[in-house]
Amino acid sequence: MGRVDGKVVIVTGAASGLGLAISHRLAEEGAKVIMTDINEPGGTASAAQVPGAIFVPHDVTRESSWEKLINDIVADYDGVDVLVNCAGVVQLASIEDTSEDMWRKVHAVGTDGTFYGCKHALRVMKERGQGSIINMCSTASIQGGPNIFAYAASKSAIRSMTKSIACLSTQQGYGVRCNSVHPGNMATPMLKGVYDLVREHDPVMADELDRMWVGEPRDVANMVLFLASDETSAVNGAEMVVDNTMSITEGVVLKKELQGVRD
Repeated sequence: MGRVDGKVVIVTGAASGLGLAISHRLAEEGAKVIMTDINEPGGTASAAQVPGAIFVPHDVTRESSWEKLINDIVADYDGVDVLVNCAGVVQLASIEDTSEDMWRKVHAVGTDGTFYGCKHALRVMKERGQGSIINMCSTASIQGGPNIFAYAASKSAIRSMTKSIACLSTQQGYGVRCNSVHPGNMATPMLKGVYDLVREHDPVMADELDRMWVGEPRDVANMVLFLASDETSAVNGAEMVVDNTMSITEGVVLKKELQGVRD
């Protein structure tokens, strides 16, 4: 207990899924968690489940919203110790089926939202000479995602953004760490939405998906906790993969109950 005791932490996309799990885990270890989301009813209800957390409605796609959020938190808490950029949306489509509106929506939330968050968190963190920015990426940024094209492209941009910020901070002596977390399939509402679409349009592929390993949001939350803590003072610009070998293994990683079972 107490691995992030007293740290002021912002978690975006916190109304559900990974953001909610991360908020829970950081609060368990003593952080003062500010949960944000564009979904105000959902965010308010979720924050009520996290001890000591507060919820702030927040549109990550607008820089003015980020400026206000960061400035208000600095005024209330005298600084920001950790930012977890977790907000994101996914659309099931290859490049051939990706519309302009779909492309812009995915990148507005994922790419732009992470950019604005990093920019304004860095602005205040460097004044104190410390801080941890944690950007939620995906294994799709490592191995590609042909049927989630816009999402994979957004996560690839965030992957590079993370490394650039880490290098800048080190070169300028800012003392701010910036790392990315790359989950594989995790049991979240976002993944369920994708699976539901696949089941509707491709039952054969759906059967394959049902056999695949899926991790728990707490698996990712534990990695975020590690990066948020002072245990990782020398970890900067790293990409932390949480996928049980899915991005590097040959073939499909099966559910635990099917592992070692041969047809």
